[in-house]
Amino acid sequence: MVTATAIADLCIFLLTWNVGTHSPRNQDLNSLLSLNGTTTCPDNQLPDIYVIGFQEVSTTPQVLKIFHDDPWVLKIADSLHKQQFVKVDSKQLQGILITMFAQHKHIPHMKEIETEATRTGLGGLWGNKGAVSIRLSLYGTGVAFVCSHLAAHDEKLKERIEDYHQIVDNHKYNAQGYRRIFDHDFVFWFGDLNFRLSGDMSAWDIRTDVDNQRYAELLKLDQLNLLREKGNAFSLLEEQLPNFAPTFKFEEGTNDYNLKRRPAWCDRILHRVQSNIYPGITLSANQLSYQSHMDYSLSDHKPVSATFNYKVETANRTYTDEELHEMTHGSASSPATPNREPEKGK
Repeated sequence: MVTATAIADLCIFLLTWNVGTHSPRNQDLNSLLSLNGTTTCPDNQLPDIYVIGFQEVSTTPQVLKIFHDDPWVLKIADSLHKQQFVKVDSKQLQGILITMFAQHKHIPHMKEIETEATRTGLGGLWGNKGAVSIRLSLYGTGVAFVCSHLAAHDEKLKERIEDYHQIVDNHKYNAQGYRRIFDHDFVFWFGDLNFRLSGDMSAWDIRTDVDNQRYAELLKLDQLNLLREKGNAFSLLEEQLPNFAPTFKFEEGTNDYNLKRRPAWCDRILHRVQSNIYPGITLSANQLSYQSHMDYSLSDHKPVSATFNYKVETANRTYTDEELHEMTHGSASSPATPNREPEKGK
């Protein structure tokens, strides 16, 4: 009988939120970070790792001079400190920010941590749009977390596709065997991707469908879903279809849509696992939740979170994560070449 031994069995919490340049000063993040008993991790435990992406954080010089870290990172750190979490790393590109926190016991199993950023605004000259990322060896496997903010507005679909390909092409790391995003064994990509609904439904008609929870019908018009089916962008990634209302655009401070824009699922979380590229080792990332957080009305976007059960298992063999790291990141490492997305326009 084949038995599996777990090298790692973690719950990873991902969050994306476009905060519209607002300060976190008066925000209580306990509910948002599942610190109030609402965790979706197995056995109601807290996540092992938090990776949080923000868009449109304030970039005023006064803020940047006063704080070494962005106020949002400091707010998260304050919320998680009592639970013995430590900051692993952060990366900011103007208003785009990614930060990672982990339970202290996991820190020895994190190696070759790198951050990267790609500007896509104004043809790559401006960082108001683009992506930031954190990559690392996590229990021996290569993992990349990418937070992006793509071109806005209904009519800018072509620009969003171009932004995506520019990020994929320009994001480069130093880790051997993991130079690019999709070289990684695990990829988690999230952010304000800004995809809208195709067609010409009015904002009022979309709101009526939302009020009646006809999400499945609306998601047939979702640009991200249509692109992934055609292979134009994001086709290497998977997404659990949202079962929550569109997260944009709200009147700030309320749960009422601002119908100057058509409601859309702009804020998304996708992932990819190369599950069987190492002999005798199985990688998996079972998604446990995908939800919006309607109680938070700071900006015109609602936060979106997801939890994943990240597992690294071996069959009838016992590897340490050090040995797995040598296999994946070491000098003899040559991971299977991942599938590549077709070139844009093909």
